[in-house]
Parts: sequence; C-alpha cells; structure tokens
Amino acid sequence: MNAAPTLSDDSSTAPRTVLVVEDEVLIRLAVSDYLRECGYQVIEASNAEEAIRVLEAGIKVDVVFSDVNMPGSLDGFGLAQWVRRERSAIKVILASGAARSAKAAGDLCHQGPFLKKPYAHEDLEREIRALLAQ
Repeated sequence: MNAAPTLSDDSSTAPRTVLVVEDEVLIRLAVSDYLRECGYQVIEASNAEEAIRVLEAGIKVDVVFSDVNMPGSLDGFGLAQWVRRERSAIKVILASGAARSAKAAGDLCHQGPFLKKPYAHEDLEREIRALLAQ
C-alpha cells in the first residue's frame, strides 16, 4: 500500500485522490503512474481488504478504481458494495476482463462506469474526470 496523500479539506487547491485497487503489480504501477502524471494523488492497494483499511483510516479519497477479480474475501464487487454503503460520497469505477461482469458492475455502480480490459489509460482518466465533474 502506497499512501501519502495530503489531508487538506480544501478541494479547490488539493489534487483529487484516486485509490487504485489491483492485485497485478505491473498493472497497478502502470495505472498509478499514469494517473500521477495526470495530476491526481494516487493511493495503491493490492486487494479490497487493504483498500477498506485505507478508507477506514480517514484518508480523503474521491474515486476508487478497482479490478473486479482479486484474491481475498472480497472482490471488486464486494468492495464497491462496501464503498456504496459506508462511504457513499466516493465514486467507484470497476474494471474486468470478464464480459459477464459488465452487467453486474452496471447494476452495482449505477453512478459509475465499468471499463472492460484491456482499457486505455486515457479512457480511465476521462471517466474519472467525468465522475468528479458530477
């Protein structure tokens, strides 16, 4: 878990924070590096349980971007449900290579998009921007 966000409440000057939840290290690093280049504060988690610990620590997060298929007791759907129930102001974007996940993700994250793998980093950044503009 890499977390060093500022805890400023002034959202007009503070960069927006994205929590990237992905068990594949190389994918997580590539996505996180790209989002940092785009000006986002990025926190990384390797699974849903780690992501929940970050959120429970009170670190300000604007968007959770999570893979659907992850090891552990919770997958991306479980994480999205937890976020929706416990931190409803946080936006969620899910990604998966499994086509059958698209409908379930759409039902769960009706206010947030689903990205089918492989996705372009630019598409992810565009979705984050759109969610934050709402």
